[in-house]
Amino acid sequence: MPSLSYPQHLLLLLAVVQRSLCADVNVSIPLVAPSTAPVISPSLVSFSIEQDRWTDWVGTTSRNQFFFNTLDNLRALTGEPPQIRIGANSEDHTDFSENVQFSQATFPAISATVPYPEASSIIVGDGFYEAAQFLPPNTHVIWGLNLGQNNVTAAFLEAKSLVKAFASSPIKDSGITLDAIEIGNEADLYSNNGLRSSTYTSTQYVKEWIQFATNVTAAAQLSLSSSSPKFWGAAFAGSSHSTSGFSPQAIFSEGILSSAPGALISTISEHRYSGSFCSGSGGLLQDLMTKSTIRSNLTQFTPDISATHAKGLDYVLGETNSYSCHGAPGVSNTAGAALWTLDYLLFATQIGISRVFFHEGIGFKYNLIQPLTLTRSTLDGSPLATPLPPHIQPQYYAAIIAGEAIGSTGNTRAVELSINNARISGYAFYEEDTLARAILINSQAFFTTDKTNRTSTHVDLAISGSGAPTEMTVKRLFVPHADDTTGLTWGGQTYETSDARVSGSLQVETASVSDGVDIQETEVVMLSFL
Repeated sequence: MPSLSYPQHLLLLLAVVQRSLCADVNVSIPLVAPSTAPVISPSLVSFSIEQDRWTDWVGTTSRNQFFFNTLDNLRALTGEPPQIRIGANSEDHTDFSENVQFSQATFPAISATVPYPEASSIIVGDGFYEAAQFLPPNTHVIWGLNLGQNNVTAAFLEAKSLVKAFASSPIKDSGITLDAIEIGNEADLYSNNGLRSSTYTSTQYVKEWIQFATNVTAAAQLSLSSSSPKFWGAAFAGSSHSTSGFSPQAIFSEGILSSAPGALISTISEHRYSGSFCSGSGGLLQDLMTKSTIRSNLTQFTPDISATHAKGLDYVLGETNSYSCHGAPGVSNTAGAALWTLDYLLFATQIGISRVFFHEGIGFKYNLIQPLTLTRSTLDGSPLATPLPPHIQPQYYAAIIAGEAIGSTGNTRAVELSINNARISGYAFYEEDTLARAILINSQAFFTTDKTNRTSTHVDLAISGSGAPTEMTVKRLFVPHADDTTGLTWGGQTYETSDARVSGSLQVETASVSDGVDIQETEVVMLSFL
């Protein structure tokens, strides 16, 4: 064997080092969708909007074009716009007055921990509900009514105005529909936040819910007709996962479904955050992104999901995001949170969750979308030297990637791939049961402070069977660093634009399936099989 020159030795050494950084992972991808693979809703990615500033999101006398564009981008990918839930904490602080055009809100003082607090009081009028006309055509809406203040009249008047708005020509002509009404937000916390006594139980909640829902049914003329709005049940912040305490199982056993309005419950909603920033202590970004953490955070709801499906009802995460109390600075607003979002929502489909409603509020740190100009920091409330115009945040890329993977057939199925690696997750997507795409996620965080080179993992793909694809395109989510807040691109293109529309030239690679694919730390790749 001839001796190697110094440059050749160096190149060989570099190749060995690079390969050592690329520990191979073997991934087997079924050619045909397994029978257990669920059908994925085109509106899997949906949004929960804090009710107090609803019209800031959507508009009053004209639409908020930036917000509309962010939703329309997702509609263009899947053929169906995201569903919109309007409610959350301020849902239980909302009253109605016919003398108010849109809304009048009172807010508590800002703090470094909560720079954009929810309203302590909000009074709304007919225009507040009529503003739904500015959503994308064919949007399905879920609206929350006030249970927390224990004022049946307020809920009755809100329901009357709500239903009147959705019967109006501008909303009907756009195909925008009121899918469901939610009565009360996180009633399991009422005993902690002063809305009920410290001894408040799910039994009392069920009794109150039936009373309110009976009145709302009359006000809104709800019925079992397929065209009539239904109810979302529960909307709990947590769960006992048993027939005691607050849980779907508990309210089922206490007779909520056997009541007259309970027969109109179509969906059980529960809420989930991966941690809390309420006290001012944030979580670590790598912890949020970690594959095992995501799965343990969600699989604890398996008993609730099973109990819900056994009653023939749909199950959704009606409010969720990274860290409660609007997110943790340097975590919830970063690129790493985009990888968490993608893995989180795709894994949710594998355990029976039909939609994931990511919570959004004006100036919240964990927003996918910031829909209007901000004048103070979302991280600590300090005044901004230059106002921050409407913009998307890194998590929005997860919504785009998921939408592209789901596609517009309306009959896409997906299955999680078995990958023996603590940092690599994967999902395969099928159209008409035929393999179409796969997503791989490397959740190893690569930080701006890292002093070592960014590593990659080589993934060998095994797709066996007659007609297995031999070629594929590779599209990458480029992330500068896990703790960066801007600079991401999807296939070379950016959504960090003034109007939220995509910009830049598309960049994809063509490769042989047999060659596999390398995936960097903090990167997502989508494989489209040819």
